[in-house]
Amino acid sequence: MNNTVFDQMMSRYTLQTEDDRINALHEVMQQIALAGLYRADFFNKAAFYGGTCLRIFHKLPRFSEDLDFSLLQPEKDFSLENYFDAVIDEFKALGREVIISKKEKQQQSQVESAFLKDTTEIYNLSFQTAKHVKIKIEVDTQPPLGFSTEPKLLLMPFSFMVKCYTLPDLFAGKMHAFLFRNWKNRVKGRDWYDFEWYVRNNIPLGFEHFLKRAEQTHDFTEETLTPHIFKELLKKRITETDINLVKNDVRPFIKNQSEIDIWTTDYFLQLVDYIQIKL
Repeated sequence: MNNTVFDQMMSRYTLQTEDDRINALHEVMQQIALAGLYRADFFNKAAFYGGTCLRIFHKLPRFSEDLDFSLLQPEKDFSLENYFDAVIDEFKALGREVIISKKEKQQQSQVESAFLKDTTEIYNLSFQTAKHVKIKIEVDTQPPLGFSTEPKLLLMPFSFMVKCYTLPDLFAGKMHAFLFRNWKNRVKGRDWYDFEWYVRNNIPLGFEHFLKRAEQTHDFTEETLTPHIFKELLKKRITETDINLVKNDVRPFIKNQSEIDIWTTDYFLQLVDYIQIKL
């Protein structure tokens, strides 16, 4: 019976390639981890955000690897490890053994994480028997505030609610990463994919939360980062980036490769003009 639930979750995916199988496994693991955190009342203290939140609860048509959480209020002594037993037990109930290990920050690059503050805890969750299939879990314990949340329903492995950022504030977090992430030579094309998704779905950008993030990481203020300046900075970022690197990064995460045929520098510059700002 227990294995049936796991198999049932996997059966919702079309598995034609090894990439398909790995992406599906990641997503099933993410949902089981969320279930364990829910059972331990984690969402009384924290909210889910980032690309995986967008994928699971808003049907973003690309796969995502990480679980990103923000505390609802800063808490210096918060420890995610208090919730590990509940997550491990949730996997065990479905017939799967997992390991959760702390990731040392000095081995982490800013390419993988938008901003690695000292207040961000990072862990890897992997199967006992397949350590290469892992998801990264990050919790910001001193988060920028100014965001709203809403409860979102997940039906598997059982019915439960996850506290999530609202779409405008998810958009704000994504554009903060888009604008300030230290890409070096490894551009995060997934940021560009999500940017396009928000604009095409007419989601307004929560500028208050965006500004709180920019204040925390780059000392911007309302005077030095107006909506107009924000859009100009975005255009500069787009112009300076090799669009081929962007497309190459996102390919493994999308089924329909023709989606990104239209992607050019000019396409993204015009997308900027379509962003709606929610003040």
